[in-house]
Amino acid sequence: MGNPPELYHRILNIPRETSPQEIRAAYKSLVKKWHPDKHPPSSKPEAEARFKAITEAYEALLDQQENRAVFGVCNDGRAGERATACDVGVVGVGVGAHIARTRSDDFGARIGAPGTPAREFKKVYSSGNSGGRRAFAEFSSSIMRKAPPLERKLECTLEELCLGCKKEVKFTRDVVTKNGSIVKKEVSQMVLVKPGWKKGHRVTFEGMGDERPGCLPADAVFVISEKKHPVFKRVGNDLVLKAEVPLVSALTGWSFSFRLLSRRKVSCSFQDEVICPGYEKVIKGEGMPIADQRGARGDLRVKFEIAFPKQLTDEQREGLADILKGCAWD
Repeated sequence: MGNPPELYHRILNIPRETSPQEIRAAYKSLVKKWHPDKHPPSSKPEAEARFKAITEAYEALLDQQENRAVFGVCNDGRAGERATACDVGVVGVGVGAHIARTRSDDFGARIGAPGTPAREFKKVYSSGNSGGRRAFAEFSSSIMRKAPPLERKLECTLEELCLGCKKEVKFTRDVVTKNGSIVKKEVSQMVLVKPGWKKGHRVTFEGMGDERPGCLPADAVFVISEKKHPVFKRVGNDLVLKAEVPLVSALTGWSFSFRLLSRRKVSCSFQDEVICPGYEKVIKGEGMPIADQRGARGDLRVKFEIAFPKQLTDEQREGLADILKGCAWD
């Protein structure tokens, strides 16, 4: 780590006079953005290089802050006492060593709350053993872990999924306080539902989920759920409408109208054709919007169900038999 301090500040995008808390905040923000696992293969090499540089810069600035905390003892007290305290602090014995350790512990408390991996790392690193660097690497790795995602259902009507909408959702998340304890906090988030989204679509807000000491904040994930519609059923990008037709209308001609999810009225007329059981009429381009395909839509499929009479008189049976006797059945 022989690079100048100015380079490390530029890497973390922070000014020279920055507190330990600000250094830590900048580091957490950048490693979250440049973690290699979050990047596709095409940009992974760049992410890995930046990730390593960010970690090195954070470690170097951490060392600087540590040195200031230890050797800053020399600037305290009267002039006659400064040399004694400094000398004793450097060799690590007597009262000066105690003062240096106290300053070091104070710095560790600022870097991480009690009980966090930062605090535990500080104990190892300040002890001066050869495993300090390894402890730092392990600590850097530990804060890269992310808490499990916080998942919530986001229920939408078929109209909302067809037209798109904005939905404000409120949820409760765990938040780590300054002293390391966990409290519940209610937050709200605006979700922009885009036309064509399907059941199971996931909307992720990074870092808006639960917090855990020593971990990156979890993501908040909203999973689209579809309410049952009284008229239409969605099948992929198509809409299915079931229409019940009286037998006499199916044989002699029929027309009906209905409203689409957009509230536009559509009419269908069958005057020159017989509606058979299982008959389906496809209306192109009147289904659901296809997400990420501008202007593209599925189809509307109208499925007809023939309503037969429950009973007939002898006279009606004879009349139907005479009428249908000469019909073509193919």
